[in-house]
Amino acid sequence: MAGTTIGHERKRGESHRRSKAGMAALTVGALGVVFGDIGTSGLYSFQTVFAVGNHAVKTTEVDVYGVLSLVFWTITVVVSVQFVLFVMRADNEGEGGIMALVALVQTAAIKRPWVKPALVAAGLFGVALFFGDGMITPAISVMSAVEGLHVAAPSVAHLVVPITVGVLTILFAIQRFGTNFIGRLFGPVMIVWFIIIGASGLAQIVHDPAVLRALSPDHAITFMTIHPGISFIALGAIVLTITGTEALYADMGHFGRPAISRAWFLLVFPALTLNYMGQGSLILETPSAVSNPFFLLIPSWGQIPMVLLATVATVIASQAVISGAFSAVKVAMLLGFLPRLTIRQTSNKEIGQVYAPAINWGLFIAVVALVVAFGSSAGLASAYGVAVTGTLVIDTLLFLVVVRMLWRQPLWLVIAGGVIFLTVNLTFLAGNLTKIFHGGWFPLGIAAVIFTVLLTWNRGRAQVTQSRIAQDGLLSEFLEQIHAYDPPLMKVPNPAVYLTSRSDAAPLALRAEVEHNHIIHEKVVILSMETTKVPYVLDQDRLVLDDLGYANGDIVHLVAQFGFKDTLDVPSTIALAKEQGLITDIDLDETVYFVSQSTVVEGDAKGMAHWRKRLFVTLARNAASPADYFCLPHDRTITVGSQIEL
Repeated sequence: MAGTTIGHERKRGESHRRSKAGMAALTVGALGVVFGDIGTSGLYSFQTVFAVGNHAVKTTEVDVYGVLSLVFWTITVVVSVQFVLFVMRADNEGEGGIMALVALVQTAAIKRPWVKPALVAAGLFGVALFFGDGMITPAISVMSAVEGLHVAAPSVAHLVVPITVGVLTILFAIQRFGTNFIGRLFGPVMIVWFIIIGASGLAQIVHDPAVLRALSPDHAITFMTIHPGISFIALGAIVLTITGTEALYADMGHFGRPAISRAWFLLVFPALTLNYMGQGSLILETPSAVSNPFFLLIPSWGQIPMVLLATVATVIASQAVISGAFSAVKVAMLLGFLPRLTIRQTSNKEIGQVYAPAINWGLFIAVVALVVAFGSSAGLASAYGVAVTGTLVIDTLLFLVVVRMLWRQPLWLVIAGGVIFLTVNLTFLAGNLTKIFHGGWFPLGIAAVIFTVLLTWNRGRAQVTQSRIAQDGLLSEFLEQIHAYDPPLMKVPNPAVYLTSRSDAAPLALRAEVEHNHIIHEKVVILSMETTKVPYVLDQDRLVLDDLGYANGDIVHLVAQFGFKDTLDVPSTIALAKEQGLITDIDLDETVYFVSQSTVVEGDAKGMAHWRKRLFVTLARNAASPADYFCLPHDRTITVGSQIEL
């Protein structure tokens, strides 16, 4: 008995150690991916506060302490409390981010018919704002790091823009190789980053411990009371300290809430707080340091290495935004808000690691244009923040709906949370509206264009689907026609898979084979693919067989369900069906795949404005090949076309 007990204790101990090791690995991984954006905001955010409004914020004790207090409590309320403690509890099968909230809202039972579409539209606008914000993040992050040369090596400071463009070019060029290898280095690098920025701030605080008094909210209240107008404008810069908050939530599916929470509270939050306090103390001690307090905290001997480390850290921050853009595009495609685009899987192990060439180079052009046009991180800061705060407001609204409609929490609690969080978020949004005429129009303009594309494609796709249903006819009726053929149809030996987006519709390609060529394959698999509102579907839950009873199972109907983050790999799906015994007598190497593809032309049908029809037709013509999108072998894929008027 004693030996048995000891054995059980050893197993429990080993399991506990493995669990701790796994959590440690996830925490390190989260540090390398999730916190790059918010972790590098100290490079430019604090000095920007003192540059807004023609230096309206002074380097006096009242102003510096007030700004420090506002920074600390902004990070505490928005990041620590609102997102880490509350919003991150709203997950969709473990996945987070604004698209997860949209998916949750779509499952809610809301009585008024117009409310749910309005909430979904708001969520889509939040996604569009993410893209507008995502174009500025790599530009301002990398440029602010390279601008450390103004302090470390003034003689080459004129090369800041060319060096920034060079770093960004390399960053976007390596995206096609994926981030599997370099991702292993991200965590340790960011650990070093946070330790150094925390230590540099702490070293300054040791000389001036009194600066810690700024942690009291009294100083924020005093600053806003004495300078209401100036403090309101300053909020437009203070919000830069929380850029990247959405990433904490959006990347939850990769690392889990516990790992992100641990990384935030144990390392990131303390390091950022120490660094901001150190920057404030340095400005009080040496007012001229307001030009670049982040790098001036570093001893002269360490400034060049710090420029290099900061550049690497900002590349990591940019990588997270770029990868997030790829994932968002993939989700939007699967949910029907974007046309098919070429998406390449860059890892055999991580399904979330994808590469979208068109999005990558579109982002690159926009980012380089921003760097050249604005010329400095200070200039970019004038355009940064509007999209960030807009996304936070939408996140909060959707979260409150989830709390009330899905979690069934009392109305008074929802109202109380809304008053607190929305007051903070809307105040920051209002403070950033002043940036619209100083560059803030750019991310808003980009967001408006993307939002229009999302809604137009979704609307046009719905109309095309209705036309396709009318054109293809019902599957049950078509099978009855096959039974009635006299003489019987000629049999073709190769097995064939016909793709269709609806389980009740007859595939156009199958109808063409039967009606025009009077042939049918000996083994026919009709594959209907449905995208669900969960991120992933397990293999054992993916397939449902509908044996249509024709010729003893020679024609079978498979319904395959995919999560909105799954890869639509048709050959793998057919192989899975064979493995599960749902289909038999099929040689996967000899199988031919048939795809129905409609050419959309502008017509006189009602329901869409002519300019939106032209936009939809343009998008449809530039959609990726179905063979690439569904991972089909090109040498065994046949596309049958038709024309549909919109």
